[in-house]
Amino acid sequence: MTTTETTVFSVRREGNLPAPSLPPFGQFIGGEFVSSTSDATVDVVDPATEEVITQVPAGTLEDVDAAVAAAVAAKAEWATKTPKDRSAVLLRIADIVESNRELLENLEAANTGKPSAVAEDDISSAIDTFRFSAGAARAYTALGAGDYADNHTSVVFREPVGVVGVITPWNYPLLMAVWKIAPILAAGNTLVLKPSEQTPLTTLKLAELIAGEVPAGVVNIVTGPGRVVGNRLSEHPDVDLVAITGSVGSGQKVAANAASTVKRVHLELGGKAPVVVFDDADLAAAAKGVREAGFWNGGQECGSACRVLVHESVAEEFTELLVREISEISIGAPGAGDDVEIGSMISKAHYERVLEALADVRKEGHTIAVGGNALEGPGYFIEPTVVTDVPAGAPITYTEIFGPVVSVETFSSDEEAITRANETVYGLAASVWTNNASRSLSVPRRLDFGTVWVNSHLVIANEVPWGGFKGSGYGRDLSIYALEDFSRTKHVMYNRG
Repeated sequence: MTTTETTVFSVRREGNLPAPSLPPFGQFIGGEFVSSTSDATVDVVDPATEEVITQVPAGTLEDVDAAVAAAVAAKAEWATKTPKDRSAVLLRIADIVESNRELLENLEAANTGKPSAVAEDDISSAIDTFRFSAGAARAYTALGAGDYADNHTSVVFREPVGVVGVITPWNYPLLMAVWKIAPILAAGNTLVLKPSEQTPLTTLKLAELIAGEVPAGVVNIVTGPGRVVGNRLSEHPDVDLVAITGSVGSGQKVAANAASTVKRVHLELGGKAPVVVFDDADLAAAAKGVREAGFWNGGQECGSACRVLVHESVAEEFTELLVREISEISIGAPGAGDDVEIGSMISKAHYERVLEALADVRKEGHTIAVGGNALEGPGYFIEPTVVTDVPAGAPITYTEIFGPVVSVETFSSDEEAITRANETVYGLAASVWTNNASRSLSVPRRLDFGTVWVNSHLVIANEVPWGGFKGSGYGRDLSIYALEDFSRTKHVMYNRG
């Protein structure tokens, strides 16, 4: 096996974004920003420059308790609002986000190193999520009344669960917060949200912008480390459900903590999405699809098209097309150009984890067909990378690297492709590339993943559910199913005798 070590990429570092509009300093509790009970802070770093943008409070147990108390105090009044009233609030929030689009895009890019196109898509999707949830609030319902026992009429009500604890990740800070906030509020709940301590700024800014539209205590945000804030949220006796988007390890900790109070858990965890390319596929389209879906957000995406399984008869042709596509990817800092496709990794620690994974690839003797290197200079930039000649069962086929790295392995039969695709602890997303109508119908049904695309990858819409199986967790974001996840059913039976 050979390894390509030559750097073929460069970084466009000069951006033209205005200085970010920072949120107030403090915890957002009871409708306003208040001081933390500790003076400790966490640095928030721009990963494209390695410069500290600002600090946020390192929250305490007391901060979480105060936020939960505020959510408890607000839950009865919010729950009794009509779906129409809650919908109106969500629509006003959507309008506020839209009117502050540029401000939020710039702040998100500065905090995450995202290219402008990704930040713009995040904010557009957040707006649509609020608007969809506003409509869904008025549309979702339960089983109608009926007689199922003699002289008794049953009515099934759908109620809010109460107070929801939310833990969001660093890869899509505002969007993942909105994926939780919108359906949670639509279903009539209040919430306490812990954003990633690395990327809290847009979530805090959202709180500042909507404070006048949401009743005090309905939305609360506490910043700080997961081992303190996240643990307390997930074990708190007054939190009725805890929802997390994060790693498998984080999800396991949350579920274990939640078990102490037997609260419900909503887990959207990691992924290692197989991309199954059959011999009859449009190979050029498949290669372009991997370019778009494997390297979107720098590969820091749980549904990333990061593991290609291609039929051995077309593997050479497909790999040539893929390497050509990836070699054309542009890398840059936020604001460096609308054509920039990949920004920086989120942090120094994550940058080093991805480089360690690439070092392991070299030790295992796989071929790095393009990329594979860190890029010199400030910022946590890594070249987009394609690893080929990957044998079945190699660590790269089941380890979630969560960076700009795509592996390519081959298969010889449909049965082998399906078996190999399913040989992972994850079950979030997959795609199938074929022009055979029968195969396009049969293969997705046999893949053990919550979302399976055919001849595309990473296309997401609010009308359809997002969530996984196996190690990728349970519970569904987006769609009417999200509102169902954040509600509970109650059966009332009336004796008519």
